[in-house]
Amino acid sequence: MIQQEHVEAGAETAEGGVDLGHLLMEHAADAYSLHFEPFPPIEWNPHLLEFQLAGITINMTPTKHLIYMVFAAAMVFLVMWRAGKRLEAQRAGENAPKGWANAVEGLVLWVRNDVAIGNIGPDGAKFAPYIMSLFFFILFCNLLGLVPWGATPTSNLAVTAALAALSLVVIEVSGMMKLGFGGYMRTIFPKVAGISGPGAVVLSVALGPIEFMGKLVKPIALCIRLFGNMTAGHFVILAMFGIIFLFGNIEYARWAIGGASALLVLAIMMLELIVAFVQAYVFTLITAVLIGIMQHEH
Repeated sequence: MIQQEHVEAGAETAEGGVDLGHLLMEHAADAYSLHFEPFPPIEWNPHLLEFQLAGITINMTPTKHLIYMVFAAAMVFLVMWRAGKRLEAQRAGENAPKGWANAVEGLVLWVRNDVAIGNIGPDGAKFAPYIMSLFFFILFCNLLGLVPWGATPTSNLAVTAALAALSLVVIEVSGMMKLGFGGYMRTIFPKVAGISGPGAVVLSVALGPIEFMGKLVKPIALCIRLFGNMTAGHFVILAMFGIIFLFGNIEYARWAIGGASALLVLAIMMLELIVAFVQAYVFTLITAVLIGIMQHEH
């Protein structure tokens, strides 16, 4: 996790210009501070909850991304709770669901039926709460980076790695519970068709490390894909803004450069809205597919 312990307001160089590298990292990197311009930054001690355990330094001090993760989780809870209450009131009055509550219900049913049950199978209903929680939590984390003074927790490699690790645990533990220990071990040491005797045993054991690495590579790919897409989008937006600062001193081209950069940023931010939904969908879909695969020994 990239930490910023000291951020200089304004990101100005000694010559009075704008340090674009500093501006990019200030927005994308994690920090022990919050910025709500034009108010002064809120900063806290980065070693506030640091302690030693068996000679290892453990720092539990909350960071900016952790705060926004908690905020995203709270927003998911409030949106679902309010939508449920409104749908319940509408149905009690024998009215058809409408408005944003109806839109939330449609999105929830889509994730449950098409993503969870559609890819896991008949047992998908019991995994639907996890799949839906994963989708909406990632979606809200992605969208928080597009609001003023916001930050994107999913642009933090530690966050995406934790989500991928949680999915790995769900995938493997659910597979072991479904197949039993013997059936689960067959997913690591598979039967080799057409070969019998000692040769089949040797080949099965030889395939074990490859199958085991395959189990680890899939969540790593989930982690890197989400992290890379959410980080790259912010860098592109801030780089487009940086063009204004780089060429703003050219008098005859100032307005043209500023207008073109603003239009490019607007277009990319519209694209980022789509990317936020797509990346939440892709992460959730692949998790559901991997859970479904582990429900069958073959």
